[in-house]
Amino acid sequence: MKIALLVLYFAVLIGIGLYCRKHATDVDGFVLGGRNVGAWLTAFAYGTSYFSAVVFVGYAGQFGWKYGIAATWAGIGNALIGSLMAWFILGRRTRIMTRHLDTATMPQFFEKRFGSPSLKIGAAVIIFIFMIPYTASLYNGLSRLFGMAFDIDYSVCILLMAVLTAIYVIAGGYMATAINDFIQGIVMLVGISAVIYAVLETKGGFINALDGLARISDQNYSTPGIFASFFGTDPLNLLFVVILTSLGTWGLPQMVQKFYAIKNEQAIQKGTVISTLFAFVVAGGCYFLGGFGRLFSDQINIAENGFDSIIPTMLSGLSDGMIALVVILVLSASMSTLSSLVIVSASTLTLDLIRDNFFKNMSEPRQVLMIRGLVVVFIAISAVLALVQYKSSVNFIAQLMGISWGAMAGAFLAPFMYSLYSKKASTAACWTCFIFASVLMSANMLIRPAFPAIMQSPINSGAIAMLAGLLIVPIISAITPSPNKKLVDDAFKCYEEKVTVPLSTALNSEK
Repeated sequence: MKIALLVLYFAVLIGIGLYCRKHATDVDGFVLGGRNVGAWLTAFAYGTSYFSAVVFVGYAGQFGWKYGIAATWAGIGNALIGSLMAWFILGRRTRIMTRHLDTATMPQFFEKRFGSPSLKIGAAVIIFIFMIPYTASLYNGLSRLFGMAFDIDYSVCILLMAVLTAIYVIAGGYMATAINDFIQGIVMLVGISAVIYAVLETKGGFINALDGLARISDQNYSTPGIFASFFGTDPLNLLFVVILTSLGTWGLPQMVQKFYAIKNEQAIQKGTVISTLFAFVVAGGCYFLGGFGRLFSDQINIAENGFDSIIPTMLSGLSDGMIALVVILVLSASMSTLSSLVIVSASTLTLDLIRDNFFKNMSEPRQVLMIRGLVVVFIAISAVLALVQYKSSVNFIAQLMGISWGAMAGAFLAPFMYSLYSKKASTAACWTCFIFASVLMSANMLIRPAFPAIMQSPINSGAIAMLAGLLIVPIISAITPSPNKKLVDDAFKCYEEKVTVPLSTALNSEK
């Protein structure tokens, strides 16, 4: 049953990739699906790029163990801040201005919005440096699940996932990724709902499981029932988790780029609702499930096996059919995020560094060919890094996921958001944000013991980098030279363009 479901799943992914070849003949089609992607596909592409195996296996287990049922707040934050507010605040303006400026990547946007080629290169370098370890981390957690389900070597799992992702991305580009993300999203919705029900049933249902969680004590906490409480064991650090995992989507290139490709106003409105509900179920469900991890403490040795062993242990007693569903769920989460990351990495390197600096007259077909070639390169690098980590037990690669998220979101969130809304945002403010976030997160990795206790966690440092950027941009913009007025006015005139809409959308003024 497990093998048959996997074979069917893989056949569907490859078939969609081959079907979508007609949409990937030029750069706009390969990278953005021709900017004609509807609400459901965009919303699911956003959600599946958001939540990978890192969330399901790593974060859900780790934070559920630390904070108990209160870890569910991270999932709620992902839905309300990372999805609802992101779509509401960034969606329309991103779609309008990026189309007006004719940009396909975030570095291109910074170049044309601020008239600064150096900003484009700086943004592209940050993406190139911090995106690779992020892609490598996506394989984490799969080893234990595949070992539990099939008793096969993790190397086979890595190579299988890398090859299949490469096939459908290279063949069909963004449109193939979006359609496959829709299918993978359905798998994730059904899978997480079924898994939560099955796991809680092994402990007598929700009420009995919650009662059992309330009875668990820990020598580090004197409060009775703290793991079943509203805010858990450490509300402040839980708040940092919510900020990093929720606000971070506002500045991650692979997330923001989804708004470039959306079809129209109606698609944005529908997509906002769909994406939010998707996050409530998937993210909320993952963290909710992880909150019950301590019920299985008699089977788990954190000191020896780490937090990644929590969720696999919780699932190990399920039926073969449920385990097959879990394997496909985690594969879906990882492959959808990996495909999104490699398209962003390959298009950024091709369009923002290679084409504009080394081959300025590169034809459209050659650009598409270059992007396809770099998709292979990036997937290969991520697979090699994952294999190195597995074979040599090098743990720092997995830790770099938090560093990568904090560096990219900290560098881009504030400059990108302010550039959509404020004519005063300056080039110097963008550079300050880029440098501050990159240096802070790199230092956190290299000299972590020198940091204050609250900032030694990459999660806390990443959250602080994002919040600091929201202050850095307006402050630096106020004390540095104003941007070119003609350039800024040209960028913002797209918002003033008149369109005709039916009365059901907007009432006219009657004399």
